[in-house]
Amino acid sequence: MLHIGCHLSSADGFEAMGKTALEIGADTFQFFTRNPRGSKAKEIDPQDAAALCRLLKEHHFAPIIAHAPYTLNPASAEAKTREFALLTMQDDLKRMEYVPGNLYNFHPGSHVGQGVEKGTQFIIELLNEILTPAQTTTVLLETMAGKGSEIGRSFDELKRILDGVKLNGKMGVCLDTCHVSDAGYDLTQLDQVIAAFDKQIGLKLLKAVHLNDSLNPPGAHKDRHAVIGGGKIGTETLSGVINHPALKNLPFCLETPNDLTGYAREIKLLRSLYK
Repeated sequence: MLHIGCHLSSADGFEAMGKTALEIGADTFQFFTRNPRGSKAKEIDPQDAAALCRLLKEHHFAPIIAHAPYTLNPASAEAKTREFALLTMQDDLKRMEYVPGNLYNFHPGSHVGQGVEKGTQFIIELLNEILTPAQTTTVLLETMAGKGSEIGRSFDELKRILDGVKLNGKMGVCLDTCHVSDAGYDLTQLDQVIAAFDKQIGLKLLKAVHLNDSLNPPGAHKDRHAVIGGGKIGTETLSGVINHPALKNLPFCLETPNDLTGYAREIKLLRSLYK
């Protein structure tokens, strides 16, 4: 069964997101934990969270994905910026326990000139401080397109982070198709890309996929998402992604430039392509 959804607004609460997902044919979804360009987080209603948990179980949802705000930079050279990232992610992981057993995705960050090695060490230090043995949430590093000084533009860069995390059983990776293509991985040669991931990171750590087309060719390092079939990756290649034996049972989440009607249309299309 294809587990697919899209990014939904959390403004109306947890249960509302679950109901919206069902209305557009989804059985997973992603949401921001707080203002994606700021720091404010809406107070959680425990009853609302419990209602979502019941809905997810009743309708056999795949794990849902919470996305950290874009304002975080755990790799920053500035101590205040790293402290903001640490406190925000600690709070997010506490909040995630209202919907236990799901996924929390974040962008590893940008080293802003101090170098990949130093930025990577800061990310590792943050993760070693925020992860706890008792948490039920799996924290995901997202594959990045490599624009500017982003860390995570290669599987090797993600591996360096994972190798330094003490509680690495609480960690995983979210593969973004637009990002890996823009980073230089040719998804038309999907077997080779997956083999490289398995060799450098291990497929057991691949927990979710952001399914996006790209406005740019492989290796552009631009990170501009396109609707399915509206970019340089193309519908045929993305169909191969959802049907690949190593990937097909993962939760797929659309981050394409769409409204709900567009997402519903893409979900219907991808379900029709699933074999």
